[in-house]
Amino acid sequence: MRLAFLGTPVFAVPTLAALIEAGHDIACVYSQPPAPRGRGQALRPSPVQAFAESRGLPVRTPVSMKAPDEIAAFAALDLDAAVVVAFGQILTAGVLEAPRLGCYNLHGSLLPRWRGAAPIQRAVMAGDRVTGAQVMRMTEGLDEGPVLASVSVDIGALDTAGTLHDRLAPAGAALMASAMAAVARGDARPVAQSADGATYARKVRASEARVRWDRAASRVDRQIRGLSPFPGAWFLAPSERGPVRVKALLSTTEAARGEPGLVLDNGLLIACGDGSVRILRAQREGRAPQDAEAFLRGFPLAAGQRLG
Repeated sequence: MRLAFLGTPVFAVPTLAALIEAGHDIACVYSQPPAPRGRGQALRPSPVQAFAESRGLPVRTPVSMKAPDEIAAFAALDLDAAVVVAFGQILTAGVLEAPRLGCYNLHGSLLPRWRGAAPIQRAVMAGDRVTGAQVMRMTEGLDEGPVLASVSVDIGALDTAGTLHDRLAPAGAALMASAMAAVARGDARPVAQSADGATYARKVRASEARVRWDRAASRVDRQIRGLSPFPGAWFLAPSERGPVRVKALLSTTEAARGEPGLVLDNGLLIACGDGSVRILRAQREGRAPQDAEAFLRGFPLAAGQRLG
């Protein structure tokens, strides 16, 4: 088919690659405009833009797809369909109705659970045992369209948002390639989403990242894993030069108890409001992420110390 692809982050790249491999004609790739990245904050293209340009595909990076000239340019592509993966902009009816066979979105949850911007993080933070990816035909409602195809993925006790992201991206890419083949054959069968069980995965806010040790260990553990690797759940640790911000990137729960925030042993076991968490991977401010053993060699936290 003649397709447009709309996507921005690393998560979307495998799907674009799968569509190219399947032989579709990618008429144009749309992505968010280049943004400041890295230490120098130089303007750099998104992962999707960089990949598309490396494959010789035409790329547009509109500030807003709501602009009349952008809608007209999109309609002029004379598309069979469009594929959207974490594009980052709301699409209006003028865009959604332009392709002959519609627009199709790859979403990182099992709808209607976790509609919205951060489905992977929210699934981990909520303690879900299973999530997945789905292809839906897009409507003007937020992630409310009928579903064409699904794949389920288990969430393990040591999964983070990062590890789950890395499993869902290729699984979703294969799913989208299969769904687009069905659309091309004319035998896709979209099924309306259930009216029950809808939840909204709001964007992660900076205020959610600070660890509160007075909460139950299970909740602290889910916060740590759900916000890893970005933005990273953080706490203040004592040092000779004053408090240092530390990100906890991986953890597990244990039964040991103590005053919330108290370091219970020399292996990063921290007391919570109910139970404790053992931090397995951490990152000191300005340093690279490290496993707990390496972290403690450079920044000892001894039993009896208290974390902010």
